[in-house]
Amino acid sequence: MTLSLGLIVVGDEILSGKRADKHLIKFIDLLSDRGLALSYAEYVGDDPARITDVLARAFASGDIVFSTGGIGATPDDQTRQCAAQALGVALQLHPEAADLIQDRMRTLAQEQGLPYDPEHPDNVHRMNMGCFPLGASIIPNPYNKIPGFSCTGAAGGCVHLFPGFPVMAWPMMEWVLDTHYAGLFGSQAKVERSVIVYEAMEASLTPLMLAIEAHHPHVRVFSLPSVDHPVHGRHIELGVKGPSADSLSAWEVLLEGLHQLGAKCGPEMVRE
Repeated sequence: MTLSLGLIVVGDEILSGKRADKHLIKFIDLLSDRGLALSYAEYVGDDPARITDVLARAFASGDIVFSTGGIGATPDDQTRQCAAQALGVALQLHPEAADLIQDRMRTLAQEQGLPYDPEHPDNVHRMNMGCFPLGASIIPNPYNKIPGFSCTGAAGGCVHLFPGFPVMAWPMMEWVLDTHYAGLFGSQAKVERSVIVYEAMEASLTPLMLAIEAHHPHVRVFSLPSVDHPVHGRHIELGVKGPSADSLSAWEVLLEGLHQLGAKCGPEMVRE
């Protein structure tokens, strides 16, 4: 079974351009540091129907999916409710989350020199941040104690849901990876080798690319053309990526194929 890791980023502020998404690059880095790779990413605004649909597909996928944004308690935060709907279960105040949120509110009251009143309307409302789909487990938040949560669908899709704030989400992501998926580390480690090919057309390189993939099923061949690079001008970065031994074998075939084509090649690069 192929391991697939996905990312969902929720928020109108991302789609409108008010905020630039920082989660995608960071999550790729977190995975790469652990020998894992991102399979896909999706962006969705604060539309409950769309969020529910995206989460329902994630729960039904059998994949491991990380989702950021929309788990607060303001009207535009809909991810908790949508997760429950996608799973077909009720929202329920999680007892561990309730304790953590109350502890956070006590701390805030102390910092402000005020008595903690659990019945104050603001504090009652904040408890909504601990209402998760029935059966959820919590994800600790080292920044302010307000937890995220994880749920698993009937088909095995496991979705971990985080706040949209990077300062909170990123250490929580690391905790999930290191706590739940350490046994997978290194299972998707890949080596990427590429070369700059000058004045070539992709059509002339396609037969070579297809032949390499046909004989090296665990390797992907890629072509990244550029027409106005400040150093290399018009060129194609042609390369292979895959497990170390497989990619090395495919790389040797690629270089020999370029030689036979009489290609004009520039710098070679290796990324691990």
